[in-house]
Amino acid sequence: MGDAPHTDIVRGRLNGSGPVAVIDIGSNSIRLVVYERHARTPTVLFNEKVLAGLGRGVGATGRLADKSVDMAVRALARFRKLCDQIGVIDVFIMATAATRDAENGAAFIETVERICRTHVRLLSGRDEARLAALGIVSGMWRPDGIVGDLGGGSLELVELNNEEIGRGQTLPLGGIRLQEEADGKTAKAQKIAEQALEGVDWLPIGAGKPFYAVGGTWRSLARLHLFQNGYPLHVMHDYTIPAEEAIEFCQLVARRDPESLSMIDVVSRARRQLLPFGAVVMERVLRRSKAESVVMSALGLREGLLYDLLPEEVKHQDPLIEAARELSTLRARSPAYSEELVAWTDKVFPAVGIDETEYERRLRAAGCLLSDIGWRAHPDYRGEQSLNIISNAGFVGIDHAGRAYLALSAFYRHQGLVEDALGPRIRELAHTRLKDRARILGGALRLASVVSASVAGILPRVDVTVVDGEMVVALPADYEALDGERLRKRATQFARLLGLKARVQVNGAA
Repeated sequence: MGDAPHTDIVRGRLNGSGPVAVIDIGSNSIRLVVYERHARTPTVLFNEKVLAGLGRGVGATGRLADKSVDMAVRALARFRKLCDQIGVIDVFIMATAATRDAENGAAFIETVERICRTHVRLLSGRDEARLAALGIVSGMWRPDGIVGDLGGGSLELVELNNEEIGRGQTLPLGGIRLQEEADGKTAKAQKIAEQALEGVDWLPIGAGKPFYAVGGTWRSLARLHLFQNGYPLHVMHDYTIPAEEAIEFCQLVARRDPESLSMIDVVSRARRQLLPFGAVVMERVLRRSKAESVVMSALGLREGLLYDLLPEEVKHQDPLIEAARELSTLRARSPAYSEELVAWTDKVFPAVGIDETEYERRLRAAGCLLSDIGWRAHPDYRGEQSLNIISNAGFVGIDHAGRAYLALSAFYRHQGLVEDALGPRIRELAHTRLKDRARILGGALRLASVVSASVAGILPRVDVTVVDGEMVVALPADYEALDGERLRKRATQFARLLGLKARVQVNGAA
């Protein structure tokens, strides 16, 4: 057998400008991520990292250690081979603080370029800050605050207001570097971090706003917090911790031996020794910025790089809607019907008196696109399967309350509008208004399904209005045969959620 990539048609993937790969040569880890295609919401096809520790000793010796370089080179040779096997179209490689600061960094890059057969982009501190900010832009809805990207060698801080990137600064506070400079003592690390952050005079602009945290050590820290608190959803992206709580948690982690911490097994052994130093930096940043909360991001430099390369019109797409549309294309029985649901509920919701914020409207649109992705499951389990898929999907541009809304609306669509069958955990993430809106959308989706059989072409001709306190479902004359007990029952259920009575009308007749 040769090494040529497989060329068979893959029904479960989307075709297009891909696969594409990004190799991130950091101060602690070297990671390969292969994405299905270059799109507004790139889906991970393959992901692997090696903790080579290139940044270890650079502060003291000024050089990348031979052992770390050997490990990195072996990993990169494997990564290049994997890219060839997968059939990757474009490979983008970037190197950060350790390679940038080491006197033998240029020689290392030459070796990497020879092995990987492509150019290596050596990022400056400004580059790192900008791409980290773009990673947040690509994965958060209208971000406004400060972005912090903690690597092994450096910390990048940058101001962000929606898509506008403001001031930025690079500090030598990466986990490995701080651990070495502090001689492994967190008390000394606190003084080093405090002194370095004093030079960032613009940090107080983050007061009352989110602090967006990027980087493996900080994600491990948040993962530990998530499991210790029994949080019902194990999705790290957009996991949010109030700043005061995060500060207390960081203080706890900083003063304890990592191995003595509750639930420490959820953090890889290779990450544990850096946790106290990541906690020190986060605590100091939160105190100086007076941020309102910490918002974790699963996206960073790699996604920021890919976002930066997108055409402008693609950058302006809503990442949540595009991700929902992709899943509908792959799994719905009629993606065109899913699109019709969006347009239909655009008319129905205001007609029946449902007011929505912009945030809620985009959630409803995504809910329509995702409403039928579980149709291949056994009817008794479609609701539960849809809920689980949506709750844990790799969506971006959505907070955890929004995930709960989407999961609940799909559950209600298939399982019915009863509450008893639904476990309480996912409901904990959504506030009362969102839970109510999820049931209303579920009711609308159930009504639409019996009118249309969940296929395209019928729904655009079905009107829903409110006349004298009654919700009227109006069918055109050539759809008269669709009227019946089942349709009237679904209409009554939907109207009851709105405090209305219901009737079905065919061509003006009751």
